[in-house]
Amino acid sequence: MNMCIAYALLVTILSAWFPVGAVEPIAVITAVSNPLNTLSFDALGLIYLRKSQMDMEGNRWVPLNLPVNDPLRRSFSLALFSMLPEEQDDYWNIQYFNGISPPKVMASEEAILRFVASTPGSIGYVGKQKVDGRVKMLLLITSPPPK
Repeated sequence: MNMCIAYALLVTILSAWFPVGAVEPIAVITAVSNPLNTLSFDALGLIYLRKSQMDMEGNRWVPLNLPVNDPLRRSFSLALFSMLPEEQDDYWNIQYFNGISPPKVMASEEAILRFVASTPGSIGYVGKQKVDGRVKMLLLITSPPPK
């Protein structure tokens, strides 16, 4: 097999797994009962860094993440922090030493939907198409914002 054919085959296989420009919109969600209707990108970052601890009702924010290797978690982390989840280990090691735990990790988008719907102060993210009547969307992330 010559090099051009091998390259073309590799590109075809990779584009099937990782379509160029196919970034799934990420919906940041909270409980329907939460009086907050919108959230800025900067405020979201503070919540997920655990630098903002309380919502406007005085409920403790409970930020939720998907597992480290979940593609949506990786997209969320890149959009919010311009780094992959595992690149945040040093930050969380320091925070943990100071008594601050990282966001809870949920097994799936459905688990996030259920938890958010039933837990005051919780905030999470799912693919936009997963949003349903149990939760409300505060922010839609379609691509990393300009820094």
